[in-house]
Amino acid sequence: MAAMYTLYRVRKLRTDERLAALARGVDVPMQPDLPEGARSRRFGILLTAGAIGYMATFALIARVEPDAWMAAAFGITPLALGLGFFVDSALIRKDLHA
Repeated sequence: MAAMYTLYRVRKLRTDERLAALARGVDVPMQPDLPEGARSRRFGILLTAGAIGYMATFALIARVEPDAWMAAAFGITPLALGLGFFVDSALIRKDLHA
């Protein structure tokens, strides 16, 4: 909850700064916070780490309740997505250096 509020506040402050600059007549270019490769890498890290944590949690629960392995298997989807984002990041980096 605290992280979501912090993200909200940071974005609100950035928006307020941009609006104030536009009101003063300053030309503010519209550019993303991070380049595409960095964004893909960040999503890959978050999804992979979340999936590993989710699967590890249910693996520990499965030591007591064997049916929990079924729930742990659902972690494969975000794990695959995270790995896909890592591949995307590597391909973007390769294209930039080519």
